[in-house]
Amino acid sequence: MAVDDLSITVEEGEILGFIGPNGAGKSTTFNCVTGAYKPTSGTVRYHGKDVTGEPAYEMVKRGMARTFQSFRPLTDRTVRGNVALALAPDRILSVSGLRGETRARATAICNRVGLGDRVGQFPDELPHAGLLRLELARALATGPDLLLVDEPFAGLSSREVGDLSNLLLSLRDEGVTLVVVDHNMRGLLSLIDRAVVIQFGSKIAEGTPDEIRENETVQEAYLGGAEQ
Repeated sequence: MAVDDLSITVEEGEILGFIGPNGAGKSTTFNCVTGAYKPTSGTVRYHGKDVTGEPAYEMVKRGMARTFQSFRPLTDRTVRGNVALALAPDRILSVSGLRGETRARATAICNRVGLGDRVGQFPDELPHAGLLRLELARALATGPDLLLVDEPFAGLSSREVGDLSNLLLSLRDEGVTLVVVDHNMRGLLSLIDRAVVIQFGSKIAEGTPDEIRENETVQEAYLGGAEQ
């Protein structure tokens, strides 16, 4: 059982950390919430409406977006082209004739995430941190009010973690609610307002970053004992 009687509430305007060791069920929970998996039991509610089992594209229309640990941009399109595709209405079968307005919006989003000087490059020309920012840009292009971010700090330097944290904080200030999964405990606990910790698919702790740091159950399950 990947997710076992797990109940989480995300408050509008917060940054919630979703924490747990490898195999705890974090990505499976994301998949159930975003419509990639249909839960075998339980309910997913979004803005008070029951959306359990709705497909991912419907959840995107409702205002929910996510990033993925594995980046899969379209390698035959530029950075701006990848973002422009995410801006295209789903009724369009081709974006070969993108209007100037879409191009301008895509450029603005690239600027927003720190890719303004790379809009004409192709994804395989970007460093790891650039690919992560492209993943965020593609998600932001759907106009979300809730963004689920999966492992944003993986592979980043301390300076890059700080830069990305500032970007996520600015998105929250602009009205985007965030749920963030990451194994960089120091970076994550410095970013979030509140955390939910799971192990073997079940919730074992919930609280502020300070409460999570001091929780002995979390230290044993996730940190391998008392924090140094």
